[in-house]
Amino acid sequence: GCKSISYKLKNTNIMEITKDKITEIFCIIDDFCKEYDAEIEKKAISEPNGRKHRKRKWAMSRSEIMAILIYFHFNTFRNFKHYCLFYVKNHLCDLFPNQLSYNRFIELESRVAVEMMLFIQLFCFGRCTGISFIDSTCVPVCHNKRIKRNKVFKGYAEIGKSTMGWYFGFKLHLICNERGELLNFMLTKANVDDRSTEVFNRLSDNVFGKLFADKGYISQGLFDRLFNDGIELVTGLKCNMKNKLMPLYDKILLRKRSVIETINDKLKNVAQLVHSRHRSVFNFAMNVLSVLAAYSFYEKKPSINIDYCIEHVDGQLTVIQ
Repeated sequence: GCKSISYKLKNTNIMEITKDKITEIFCIIDDFCKEYDAEIEKKAISEPNGRKHRKRKWAMSRSEIMAILIYFHFNTFRNFKHYCLFYVKNHLCDLFPNQLSYNRFIELESRVAVEMMLFIQLFCFGRCTGISFIDSTCVPVCHNKRIKRNKVFKGYAEIGKSTMGWYFGFKLHLICNERGELLNFMLTKANVDDRSTEVFNRLSDNVFGKLFADKGYISQGLFDRLFNDGIELVTGLKCNMKNKLMPLYDKILLRKRSVIETINDKLKNVAQLVHSRHRSVFNFAMNVLSVLAAYSFYEKKPSINIDYCIEHVDGQLTVIQ
């Protein structure tokens, strides 16, 4: 029994990150924050009486706070408090010399939400190549037995149902390309339909070509609406639907939806997207944003090879890679 356990631990997918990688992430974030401050300074409205406001600097810069938040999702840490107090404080003290107390760090965490959101939009998303995959995943915030006692997300989260059953929380909608790069995302309540117009109006920005989805996205109205926007929705068929012709190329790519399924698995099991220790709605939102930002820096992303050509051989179609 002990040998099998040690064997499984040795073969788990644990990402190792060096201090050089942390420095690289910090430099990218710091350059973005400097450009952000310069643009805000240009657009700022001055007081009519010429009164100046104090601009006190934080002991830790916003770039350092964002880098620490992102770095948390690279490792196997399950508890953010333990990560801050025992790992960052002891092992990363040379990279972050002006560290804050844990309570103060949590207070300032929500103040960098705008910067984190813009950073994801400008630096973390990939480019649409004409082949995209869409899916949604459940983000529960507590156990089903504690739904009525949950006070943190009262009025925010809702009860919804996924393929794994009922849960209380939110739903994360993702869209990616064949290289495993995220193109867009949207966080909604758990009871929002995947085929909602508001969801697709947000997700379909800068998306074109073929969009592959599961059977939960089957809707003639949605297909027509997306087709008018230059997007062809490709889904499977339910057992009670009539068969229809589908190009072999589309049928092959529809089987490759495991790309976005693997992304959902990485976000949950590696980046710690889901846990029940949230004590604030704002910190929950920051956790989701930092997870998506951290995923963009992963060196290994799920991808597929689409270098296929279709040829006629003896009257039959064959796929040659």
